[in-house]
Amino acid sequence: MIKVSDKAKNEAVRLMDAEDKENLFIRVGVSGGGCSGLMYNLEFDNQKMDGDQEFFDNNVKVVVDKKSFLYLVGTELDFSGGLNGKGFVFKNPNASRTCGCGESFSL
Repeated sequence: MIKVSDKAKNEAVRLMDAEDKENLFIRVGVSGGGCSGLMYNLEFDNQKMDGDQEFFDNNVKVVVDKKSFLYLVGTELDFSGGLNGKGFVFKNPNASRTCGCGESFSL
């Protein structure tokens, strides 16, 4: 399960409403890279792929590919507008180490 905080929900809804596409959802994933080895990916999408895992939390649809789901189980998607930068933040209980900017992690 991927959880979505109220702040992340509000920002995602605002951004998706600005898009000129129907049936958008949040697609999250993991790819190799970053200073800690694995990087988070987030985009808005409207096309499901074979093997995607689909979750609804806080009235938001989140889709994760099967491989990335193994790294993201139990993660909460949040949004920060603080001094350290504005953007979506992943609170991943599986990460043993994260970089200073929070964009990459390792297990």
